[in-house]
Amino acid sequence: QSCIIKRYCEKRFVSKYLATIGIDYGVTKVQIRDREIKVNIFDMAGHPFFYEVRNEFYKDTQGVILVYDVGLKESFDALDAWLAEMKQELGPHGNMENIVFVVCANKIDSTKHRSVDESEGRLWAESRGFLYFETSAQTGEGINEMFQTFYSAIIDLCDNGGKRPPSSTGVSFTKEQADAIRRIRNSKDSWDMLGVKPGATRDEVNKAYRKLAVLLHPDKCVAPGSEDAFKAVVNARTALLKNIK
Repeated sequence: QSCIIKRYCEKRFVSKYLATIGIDYGVTKVQIRDREIKVNIFDMAGHPFFYEVRNEFYKDTQGVILVYDVGLKESFDALDAWLAEMKQELGPHGNMENIVFVVCANKIDSTKHRSVDESEGRLWAESRGFLYFETSAQTGEGINEMFQTFYSAIIDLCDNGGKRPPSSTGVSFTKEQADAIRRIRNSKDSWDMLGVKPGATRDEVNKAYRKLAVLLHPDKCVAPGSEDAFKAVVNARTALLKNIK
């Protein structure tokens, strides 16, 4: 994330990266909708060693950018842990619903080594009502657009009394659809994909297929990755029925 901030604030890419120690802090002024606003940026060190340093900076947060490396699946999988840490530090009276979240899929210039595709990242973000952007700190792609949208959303939050406007949190698909797509994406075989036990009957396979087909049909589901998931379900059913007498 430090490289992203450097690219945005200084319009340059730093190839020799030094890991953040504790907290890096910066202040900048930006022009959004004919308004000049002052932005305080806290770049948090991700190493567990610095937990006691960064935990004080969650309070009074108005916006969060969650960054992961598209070529490093572990960094994507760690997003849930970051949310859990923030929720813990905000305590029972903290309201994460009134914080603007952006998920930043970085290093898209390294397409040959990509391990988290766009639909997977977008699904994770949008199923939680978060904004999603694909960026490259090296080329600058998507950086300005992400920050401008981020700041605009925070202005909307402030203008709305510290609450995110309903339009910014709307999700156009259900949790059931999102969970089904994730399960299909991570399934180990056709049985697992349809959610039936090995050796299931034709009727059981068809019943499971119909349920998923209705849930994920492209005409009814707009969740990222739904089209690929639907095709995978069709192929899984076909493959299983070929071997069931």
